[in-house]
Amino acid sequence: MNAHELLTEPIGFLAPARALEGLSPDFAERRVDGAPHSIAEIVAHLNFWQIWFIRRAEGTAAPMVQHAAEGWPAVTAGSWPSLQQEFVDGLSHLTAWAEAAGDALEAPLTPAIEFPPLAHYTKRDVLVHVATHNAHHLGQVILLRQLLGAWPPPAGSWTW
Repeated sequence: MNAHELLTEPIGFLAPARALEGLSPDFAERRVDGAPHSIAEIVAHLNFWQIWFIRRAEGTAAPMVQHAAEGWPAVTAGSWPSLQQEFVDGLSHLTAWAEAAGDALEAPLTPAIEFPPLAHYTKRDVLVHVATHNAHHLGQVILLRQLLGAWPPPAGSWTW
């Protein structure tokens, strides 16, 4: 498994860090009419779960939240730059961890996640889960950027 391709430089869609590039705090923290979350709130949510899964993959027995709302931390005004950096740093951390783990990616998480649908997870499953969760929400970010008139990012995007 190529963790770099899976998490930081996917082939099938724009790299996560690039999807967030050049976004001002004003746009990132602004709510679009009819949308349940701002871009900053979505990235705070991604950070929450990315950090939780990193800890679980590294062996920390952190319980799963009891309610979905707990996975959507409040965002304070002006926090966008740090949220964005935390997300990108988390991707880099997880990618480096995965590359160092090598064959150990096939090992089950220890301790196992107490949530039955995830109780069987291996370290590899964590990588795939984080990558697909990020891809889902980054699609929302791109749509919100388009609605805000803040698309494409400075480096451009694919047109097809």
